[in-house]
Amino acid sequence: MRVVVVGGGIVGLSSASALADRGADVVLCERDSLGSGSTARALGGIRAQFSTAVNVDLTLASRPVWESFEERFGVDIAFRQTGYLLLARTEETAAGLERQVELQRERGAETALLTPEEATEYCEGVDPDEIAAATYNPRDGFADPYLALQGYADAARERGVDIRTGTAVTDVRLDDGRVVGVDATGEGAPSDGAIDADAVVNAAGPWAGELAAMAGLDLPIEPQRRQALVVDPERPVPESDPLTIDLETSSHFRPERDGAAVVGGYFADAPETPDPDSFSESFDVAWAAETVERAGVYCDYFGDETRLKRGWAGLYAVTPDHHPILEESFPGFVQAVGFSGHGFQHAPATGQVVAELLLDGEASTVDVSDLGSDRFERGELLHERNVA
Repeated sequence: MRVVVVGGGIVGLSSASALADRGADVVLCERDSLGSGSTARALGGIRAQFSTAVNVDLTLASRPVWESFEERFGVDIAFRQTGYLLLARTEETAAGLERQVELQRERGAETALLTPEEATEYCEGVDPDEIAAATYNPRDGFADPYLALQGYADAARERGVDIRTGTAVTDVRLDDGRVVGVDATGEGAPSDGAIDADAVVNAAGPWAGELAAMAGLDLPIEPQRRQALVVDPERPVPESDPLTIDLETSSHFRPERDGAAVVGGYFADAPETPDPDSFSESFDVAWAAETVERAGVYCDYFGDETRLKRGWAGLYAVTPDHHPILEESFPGFVQAVGFSGHGFQHAPATGQVVAELLLDGEASTVDVSDLGSDRFERGELLHERNVA
């Protein structure tokens, strides 16, 4: 089988690698450079603490890869398993966390429900008077997205994947309802622009809706801008601290090197949905001030003496229920899109699922039957509640 994978982020590279590992002839087309979309600006978080079974399962299926990445790929991705600490500041959210711990443990995760005082044992800066409960999983953590991307790119090349950067797909070619190839332009495109294929994988991230439209599909995916800051806090953040999220506001932080921290959160009433081809990649000053202020409400690391070092903005590819679309929409056209900020951490399992959908006709690594695009028409949305 000859497959064109569209998108050179980590989801596309994982899919290409998994397909090639099973004998497919794979061409990967990336309109810019590898990782230039969402992956390059990801925070690199990896967690099992989700509110739906399928998201938990995608993490648990991916985690063996993250935990043995250097052994498998020969690249140290700086994976630091200092855990995730999720904070509930109302009794309603605390009750939700209790239910989620039951779900996560049923799926095989090691999450524990904590009292406010117990939360300070994992992050001493947290103010126990500001929270009602917390959850913690010691095997959650974060890695370097760029290094992970390079590991997958090297693995894909070793398996014979033909990676074509600077190559934009301009159309999906169909014949009698089946994929027969794509048209492309750029440095990796043939002179006539046509690349024949038996299948196409849509892993185009913020551009996924545009690619789906080329195949006649209307997918509810929109690019949403998110920002992050690196700061020198008023009090240094220990490198052993977990990635900590205030679930009431989405405010979050994780340790960086030498006492610094990466902080973020999205506080606007309505999402910012820019053109993915032209959006500001710099952080907004007013947002930065609010971000540090909000982090200081529940954690005393962040006070008036906190200093900004640098920041950036990137794009999530968001669906209405913050779950991906993982399906073969029609013969030869597979979607691996709309991860809503969770694509990096779920990339290893996603690549396997994509290969299974195309080569086996159904997924076996994770049951993704609830992730079809028809759920939106049926009104059967999944609703991930732990979104940052």
